Amino acid sequence: MKALVYQGPEALSYQDVQEPALELGNQLIRIACVGICGSDMHAYLGHDNRRPAPLILGHEVSGVIEGGARNGERVTVNPLVTCGSCAACMEGRDNLCPERQIISMPPREGGFADLVAIPNRNLVTVPEDIALSKAALAEPIACGWHTVKLSLATLSGSCSTALVLGGGAIGLGAALSLKAQGVDSVTIVEPNPLRRAYLADVCAQSVLAVAPDSDLFDLVIDGVGYAATRATASSCVRPGGVIGHIGLGEDGGGLDIRRMTLQEITFIGTYTYTAKDFEQTAQAIFDGRLGSLDWTEIRPLADGANAFSDIRSDVVAAPKVLLQPETAPERS
Repeated sequence: MKALVYQGPEALSYQDVQEPALELGNQLIRIACVGICGSDMHAYLGHDNRRPAPLILGHEVSGVIEGGARNGERVTVNPLVTCGSCAACMEGRDNLCPERQIISMPPREGGFADLVAIPNRNLVTVPEDIALSKAALAEPIACGWHTVKLSLATLSGSCSTALVLGGGAIGLGAALSLKAQGVDSVTIVEPNPLRRAYLADVCAQSVLAVAPDSDLFDLVIDGVGYAATRATASSCVRPGGVIGHIGLGEDGGGLDIRRMTLQEITFIGTYTYTAKDFEQTAQAIFDGRLGSLDWTEIRPLADGANAFSDIRSDVVAAPKVLLQPETAPERS
């Protein structure tokens, strides 16, 4: 089969590789679409030692089951593989499983390929009337869905205004999740003028170049994770409010710990999503509660190296680039 293989910093090759081994309880997925995630970009730039070269990246996957009793079933893939039996898994917090693995990180190869292998329990069936290009967005949106759900629970549902930092797929997914979970006033901050115009014109979002210096928000979601965005979150959240932190841009700095302490501001770090969150996000896609989801750009997997380079150069307006193999079961 063909795959886009990470070979080292800013080096990707489209080449022949062996098909994934099919273990008991796993399914082979013929990939329809796979998204380029921020974590893929971190690896591409050589900033993620958890993803050493050579490696097939990519974990935002939709496709069709090939072979077995479920042959031909259209699915979206929860890439987080957990043990199912530890305390975290038994409590429904399987995203914190100490044995968790994710495709695109050793020992599991990722989805920038014709095929990927994944356990049965990680697959959500996609209705026939939902495009697999939209179903591939379940994974990135689920990250925001999880953060929103935890943050609203901390606020006891008392949230009327929210600010989202970052207008990529994670930030936009968080904004859509906020609205789907009952928050009406949502503003996105996106400094890139190309992306900002796209969010306003195509996605119908309320978007600013910089955060307001006078308004305070019940909830601020940082989908970027740099010191500067954490500093913005610290200054924009109201007393007693919540900062929901998804971004993994850099490790430290930015939080105003004194203000957070004196004004009882809650900081919630969030990692991926639970299996239930993923299923809820997929259902929200199927029900149309997350909008038209027409904010993707689809390119051939064979052109993946150029897609990464364009994202790196900030010349891509769409919040999400999806790659499509030549052997994709459905063409978009």
